[in-house]
Amino acid sequence: MPECFRKKFPEKLKGICDEDEYRKTQLYEKDNLKLSFWSSSFNLAVLIVMIIAGGFAFLDDVSRSVSNSNVVIALIFFGIIGFASDLFNLPFSWYDTFVIEKKYGFNTMTIRTFITDHLKSWFIAVIIGAPVLGLITWIYYKTGKGFWLYAWGLITAFSIFINYFYSELIVPIFNRQTPLIESPLRKKIEAFAQKAGFRLKNIYVIDGSKRSTKANAYFSGFGSRKRIVLFDTLIKEMSDEEIVAVLAHEIGHYKKKHVLRSLALSVFLTGLMLFLFSLVIDNPLLSGAMGADTPSFHLGLIVFGILYSPLSLLVGLITNYISRRNEFEADRFVHDNYEPVILAGALKKLSVRNLSNMVPHPAYVFFPLFTSSPA
Repeated sequence: MPECFRKKFPEKLKGICDEDEYRKTQLYEKDNLKLSFWSSSFNLAVLIVMIIAGGFAFLDDVSRSVSNSNVVIALIFFGIIGFASDLFNLPFSWYDTFVIEKKYGFNTMTIRTFITDHLKSWFIAVIIGAPVLGLITWIYYKTGKGFWLYAWGLITAFSIFINYFYSELIVPIFNRQTPLIESPLRKKIEAFAQKAGFRLKNIYVIDGSKRSTKANAYFSGFGSRKRIVLFDTLIKEMSDEEIVAVLAHEIGHYKKKHVLRSLALSVFLTGLMLFLFSLVIDNPLLSGAMGADTPSFHLGLIVFGILYSPLSLLVGLITNYISRRNEFEADRFVHDNYEPVILAGALKKLSVRNLSNMVPHPAYVFFPLFTSSPA
């Protein structure tokens, strides 16, 4: 039995949480794993049915009946798949929010917010996702196999733009951000940032409590656009010193250049994926495997996505290793520049408050397929 589901209270957790809190983390983990299992199984079953029954070829025919433009055909094709996938997974999302999260006292989201969040996500997909996808499709049909270089450049530019302006363009669609008022907390954050040689002006508070009681914080942007964002729940749950310790950990990521390295790695992996895709996109067997007579960019992309899955697991193992190493380095930064005892206490408090799995099985930690990180 995995260590996280053992009946005996782990000795290592004494002084961190009591036995009732530990049992609650176990039950929460089990409920989430069950939901993940059924959600994944359902999506796998739908994919198998679509392949066997020729569902992708049918959608291809439907898309071609609407337009003769390859770009429009691809947009219609992926639009139908994206919309249908979101609808199919809506019950799982609903259950997660209004059953599991509510059961454990986390959910504060209203039905109205749940619905509007989905509508806003579709809006972003149409306004941002569709033009990018359409442009990549157009590039392919104009340049052929060399398209991957142009697509790589486009996606890289888009990724940098989104990272730079994320908090200013995307976040306000879903949440309200307000500057942190002049207070002892703000002075302590600014004092530590100055001590660490970290130039910082923008400190904001986000209304995370409109969706959940879970506490969090994050950094976004580069250069003059750097921004600290504190969840209002974090300010409510922690002392000023604990918040500074958590932010010192995040500053450590910046000082150690983890953010830039992660972005560079993401750009490299995107280029690798596009290059591999360019090697097989012209193969008529890809579209033929979906039951279609006419080869196309969109059908080739679907098949490639399926074939790429085993490689993505290997890539995930590598990135997961790098991520864990970065976390240790950021902790070391706090050890050298702030108060490690305060950070340890803050992380323990967050883990208990958010019902995190505090004694995961080694395989659970090693395989990114089963792990998730806080935002």
